[in-house]
Amino acid sequence: MNHDHPPLDAPVRDDLALDHPAADAPPLDVPAPADLVLDDPVGQSLRGPHARFARRLGRSATYLPEVATFSSVPAEPGPREWADLARLLGPGEVADMFSSPAAPPPDWEPVFRLDGRQMIWTGSGRPAQPDARTRVVELGAEHAAEMLDLVARTRPGPFWPRTCELGTYLGVREGGRLVAMAGERLRPPGWTEISAVCTAPEARGRGHAARLVTTLAARTVARGERPFLHVAEANTAAIALYEALGFAARKQVVFRGFRIP
Repeated sequence: MNHDHPPLDAPVRDDLALDHPAADAPPLDVPAPADLVLDDPVGQSLRGPHARFARRLGRSATYLPEVATFSSVPAEPGPREWADLARLLGPGEVADMFSSPAAPPPDWEPVFRLDGRQMIWTGSGRPAQPDARTRVVELGAEHAAEMLDLVARTRPGPFWPRTCELGTYLGVREGGRLVAMAGERLRPPGWTEISAVCTAPEARGRGHAARLVTTLAARTVARGERPFLHVAEANTAAIALYEALGFAARKQVVFRGFRIP
């Protein structure tokens, strides 16, 4: 697998007119769960809702390879935890530490580093009124090939053949072809991460990204959870869109990967 991660959340700005409140996003009227779990979204997901996708050794864990590459160690890992993670992944493989700030052993070679931002939904956004002709469809494992094709053309971030099994993925088609999508990825208790937000170049400017993110946020709130997401710090267009949709920065993060000797 290619671990040279592309930019997180490729530009999705759709030239929004922010004059209309969201038609299908209810106000955030559920109690917000403690956000401490967002400091370790991978580990919290693997120990909770995504346990069925986990490979675990001691206190170290990682996803099944075709589902996701993210790995987790405790907040203050020792040599044993790093050794366990190395055994899980194998020599020469890349430990994708996502937003974990833990420092790996000095002989683990840095492979990638990307400054990012973690954002949480406040329910106060005013996205554009979606085009009445836009129909949102659910995507499943049977659509994996065309989802991977869209990801290859838009580079929203890491997405693998079974990533769509992590949660609900939604899309928009034009002329039968998938041109936009977004879905659910990490699931720390009480929260759902919106991810893989992408729109094909020929379909931008039509509000597809806003429609998909708003729909996913509404579904998340309806089941008593709260949406959050991650975005590359340099991707100012995506950040502006998410802020318009009601997301606010929680903290800065750094995405890192290291090759195991």
